[in-house]
Amino acid sequence: MFTGIVEEMGEVVAVRESAEVVVFTVRGPLVTGDAGHGDSIAVNGVCLTVIDPQGSTDGTFSVELVPETLKRSSLAAVTAGTPVNLERAVPVSGRLGGHIVQGHVDGVATLISRTPAERSDELRFSLAADLARYVVEKGSITVDGVSLTVASVGPDTFTVALIPTTLAHTTLGIRRAGDTVNIEVDVLAKYVERLVGGYGAGAAR
Repeated sequence: MFTGIVEEMGEVVAVRESAEVVVFTVRGPLVTGDAGHGDSIAVNGVCLTVIDPQGSTDGTFSVELVPETLKRSSLAAVTAGTPVNLERAVPVSGRLGGHIVQGHVDGVATLISRTPAERSDELRFSLAADLARYVVEKGSITVDGVSLTVASVGPDTFTVALIPTTLAHTTLGIRRAGDTVNIEVDVLAKYVERLVGGYGAGAAR
């Protein structure tokens, strides 16, 4: 479980293929401070498992990406040198600073435009209709692992406004039009849809 509050921008330092998986080695001095084998770290919003037998010993950690992860997320395009957003799983005693984030990416969106203001940027994204139906104005959405509030929505678009801290400390500050980002919609919306759909089907009988 994550909250979408990015702890640091790290860097993918190596990418290699191993059997049916792709292995990333990621540098992140903060998130590796207490990282152990089997711990979960969100990389651009994707929940991945630390596979280093002794945990991190040099400020880096390794993770494996299976074909499903590569198909669903933008991580298939990542190469050595790519900056990434990093967040450790939230402890039970921690603060829920953003919203409930599972690290289970639903799909990708494309940055259409960014409109700079004096101290903030407004980013507009397009996304598939099967995800757009879960996005509501003033609701929560996770973009590359960052918990954001939706400023406005269209049939297949949404916009978010980024404060200076988000621009400075996450990869959203360097995204450009045409870039793809990982999207996780609010899981509560999906549960509501499932429950209401079942109720409707029962009522119709």
